[in-house]
Amino acid sequence: MKVITLEEHFSSQKLGQKMAEVLPKRPIGNVSPKMQDYMQRSLPPEAELEDVTGSRIQWMDQHQISMQILSYGNQNPQNSDPKFAVELTKLANDELAKAVAKAPDRFRAFASLPVSHPTDAAAELKRGVEELGFKGAMLVRPTSQAHPFFDDPFYLPIFEAAANLNVPVYLHPSFPDSQIIDYYYSNGPWDDKVSGILGTAGYGWHTDVGIQTVRLLLSGVFEKYPNLKLISGHWGEFASSSLERMDQVMYPETNLSEPISKIYRDHVYVTPSGILTEPQLKFVKDEVGIEHLLYSIDYPYIKPENSGSFIESSPLTDEEKELFAHGNAEKLLQL
Repeated sequence: MKVITLEEHFSSQKLGQKMAEVLPKRPIGNVSPKMQDYMQRSLPPEAELEDVTGSRIQWMDQHQISMQILSYGNQNPQNSDPKFAVELTKLANDELAKAVAKAPDRFRAFASLPVSHPTDAAAELKRGVEELGFKGAMLVRPTSQAHPFFDDPFYLPIFEAAANLNVPVYLHPSFPDSQIIDYYYSNGPWDDKVSGILGTAGYGWHTDVGIQTVRLLLSGVFEKYPNLKLISGHWGEFASSSLERMDQVMYPETNLSEPISKIYRDHVYVTPSGILTEPQLKFVKDEVGIEHLLYSIDYPYIKPENSGSFIESSPLTDEEKELFAHGNAEKLLQL
């Protein structure tokens, strides 16, 4: 069975060198020394992220992964200094296109965008799709104090471009604002390392992206751009578990023309991001429908042993397995 995964990460040595040159300090949130040590021990080496034709394809073959949709992970220059963001994202996308070209039958890509310059971001998405062959964009939370949420009209050019180009936008976690980490996740009866994990991959990342998603639903952007499509990882970043509740208590007080759950089910696609567990699969399938499920591993940050067997061993029907494994991705990404 063909298998396509959509949240698989890459980094570029050339981009890393350029970022180090123009950005002597790259803020990654309120990270304690213990958390920094944990990250150094748990994150994959840059060489593994930069590899395309060696260990990556060997791992894909071992787990029967036919194709990865590549994107930048921690190296994403989206939120770099606005003075350099346009230059760096163009370089990032050029480097990513070169990586895809090394094995075009195994890879496609999502663009990085300079969201601090929305008009330039829209132009870069257009270039990525029409010139580089990219299949959408991967966005992390904006760090602008003036425009901290994607529902801000400031970002409309990006979503308008995605809708016009008929490509999805994938919302990916990143470090929440340090004030959020300090208020919600720190100062408990545990050490700083646990606080750091709680505020990021353990819980905080997913709440943060879920809030971004819900705010977009409430903003009316999907009614403004009916062709806009969003991809949400980690089984929907908690938002998928609250659709009926939002319909019950929030929708009647909005100006939306349709229930929040219907907007979500019409426009949002959900992936597991390497959380390969049957209860979540069953729940999200019931919530959003099999046609809006996509597969993702989050390679090489996560490499579950059941990456290649999870879909085949699931209780889905044969037709549902084909849709989840590749059919829905082929349709959404026009592969």
